[in-house]
Amino acid sequence: MDPTPFTIRPATSERFDDVATILGPRNPDSAVCWCLTYRLPSREHRALEARERPRVVQELCARPTPPGVLAYDGGTVVGWCGVAPRAELHAFTHGRTIPHVDDLPVWTVWCFRVRGGHRGRGVARALLDGAVEHARGHGAPAIEGYPVDNGGRKVDTTMAYVGTRALFEHAGFSWAADTASTLNRFPRVLMRLPLR
Repeated sequence: MDPTPFTIRPATSERFDDVATILGPRNPDSAVCWCLTYRLPSREHRALEARERPRVVQELCARPTPPGVLAYDGGTVVGWCGVAPRAELHAFTHGRTIPHVDDLPVWTVWCFRVRGGHRGRGVARALLDGAVEHARGHGAPAIEGYPVDNGGRKVDTTMAYVGTRALFEHAGFSWAADTASTLNRFPRVLMRLPLR
């Protein structure tokens, strides 16, 4: 198999413009997610004005542990993957639909975004591999994802942001638990990869 043509880099503050290219809306007054939905408590997330969201993400990018990784095709940013310690993500520490398998301080992959015109080329696979290395480099004992178990059926593009079970299996993850969460009428499963 040929090596990936994509370069994966952490979403640091120097790369914030690239983060904005992938996550930000064309209209700065649109209150899009900016990959904050799972990170913040719902009330806090809903209270954020559209123009405040990029500031919050820029602050996250300036932290010692960036909030995700970016994929580049040459000098062009083509994708994003949110990856962080599960303890930083309110929805996964306080929610009831995604179980905790144990008390291990795992990291979580929760969002993929691939730019239009670059889908179907392996960007998500490269992002997941990069997210695993990012977590490993920060000492994570294991990494989890909560993809849809779609059995090979088509997933609506807007709902594919959590990834598919096959994507995670290809990266070496194994099923660890069922969840009470569904997306696009597909059940989500908890997939895990030990890193130590």
